Amino acid sequence: MAHRDLALEAAQDGIVLLKNDAGALPLDRATVRSAAVIGPNANDPAALNGNYFGPPCETTTPLQGVQRYISSVRFLAGCDSPACGFAATGQAAALASSSDQVIMFMGLSQDQEKEGLDRTSLLLPGKQQSLITAVASAARRPVILVLLTGGPVDVTFAKNNPKIGAILWAGYPGQAGGLAVAKVLFGDHNPSGRLPVTWYPEEFTRIPMTDMRMRADPATGYPGRSYRFYQGNPVYKFGYGLSYSKFSRRLVAAAKPRRPNRNLLAGVIPKQAGDGGESYHVEEIGEEGCERLKFPATVEVHNHGPMDGKHSVLVFVRWPNATAGASRPARQLVGFSSQHVRAGEKARLTMEINPCEHLSRAREDGTKVIDRGSHFLKVGEEDDEWEISFDA
Repeated sequence: MAHRDLALEAAQDGIVLLKNDAGALPLDRATVRSAAVIGPNANDPAALNGNYFGPPCETTTPLQGVQRYISSVRFLAGCDSPACGFAATGQAAALASSSDQVIMFMGLSQDQEKEGLDRTSLLLPGKQQSLITAVASAARRPVILVLLTGGPVDVTFAKNNPKIGAILWAGYPGQAGGLAVAKVLFGDHNPSGRLPVTWYPEEFTRIPMTDMRMRADPATGYPGRSYRFYQGNPVYKFGYGLSYSKFSRRLVAAAKPRRPNRNLLAGVIPKQAGDGGESYHVEEIGEEGCERLKFPATVEVHNHGPMDGKHSVLVFVRWPNATAGASRPARQLVGFSSQHVRAGEKARLTMEINPCEHLSRAREDGTKVIDRGSHFLKVGEEDDEWEISFDA
C-alpha cells in the first residue's frame, strides 16, 4: 500500500498548472453533470509510462480518474494514436457541444520521444492542434487541456485561446497518474509543480541539434540555450507553475547576509576578466575561505488562500548590468525547496548559499571565478532582492 501512496504523491507533486484563466480549475462536481473526455492519452495505460519503467501492479488511467468524480462521462479517443494521423474532429466537436465540461488528454508517447528517438518538431503531432481547436470552439465552457509528454511542446495556440480555460502538464505520471490528475482537476490536490525545463517555441528547432553552444550570439542571431542564456521568448519559462492559491514570497530582512568578510578576500587579488570587469579566482580563495563565506538565505512564504497547498521556492542569482557580458548567464538557480502551508498562514524556508559554488561562474576558458562587485539574490520573478557585494 505504501508504494501506491508514494506513486500517487510523486504524480501529484509533478503536475504543473500552466494556465488557469478565470479560475477554470478546480472543477466543481456539483455543477458538472456530464463530462466529455477526449484524447488518445485518456484511456491508454501505456501513455502514463516514461521511457524507463517497471510493470505496475495496477494503473489508473485519466478516464478512470475522472469517472471517480463524475458519473456521466462519455469518452472519445479523437485520434487513432498520439501521432494523430487521423482525427474524428466532427464527432469530437459534437460530443463537446453536448457536454457540460470537456477535458482533453493529448500530448506525446514513446512513439514520438524516447531513448534513441529525438523529435524534430516541438508542435503537437499530426492533427492534434486542429482537433483541440475545433473541440474548444464547439464546447459550452472553456476546455481543460491536459498534456502527457516527457519534453516541452509549443502550445502557444492553446495558451492564447480564450476557449481553452486551463492547461495542465502531467509529464508521464506513472501508475497513479490518472488519479493524480483527477485530484488536481477537482481540487482535492492543490498543484505545486514547476517546469524543470524551458519550453521553447517551434522556431527554436531551426537551430541544429549539433550546435550545443550555451551562450547567445547576437551577431549571428543565435538565441542561446537553457534558462540561463536563452534570449528568445519562451512559451513557458523554466520554473513556471501556477497554484489554486495566491502565494507571496519575500527574503527575510533579519537574515540578509552582510558584506562578505573583507579578511577572507584580503589576500586574494582580483584579476581582469577577459570579458570585462574584475573577478576573484575561486581556487585562490581556497577551500577554507569558501567554507567561511557560506551564509543562510531565508524566505518567508505566505499562503493568502483560498486553499492549503505546497509551494515551491526557487532562489536565483543575477548579475547587474554593470557586469553584464556574453559569458554571464542572465540568472542562475542557486537553491530550491518546498513547504506545505495552510491557507492564511506563513512559513519560512532556509537554504544555505555557498558563494564559491552558487555565485561563481565559469569563464569561457573554464576558470571558476566570483565577479567583483554586486550580486543579487532573487526569489523567482519577485522584485525583492538581496545585494551581496564582493570587494576586498
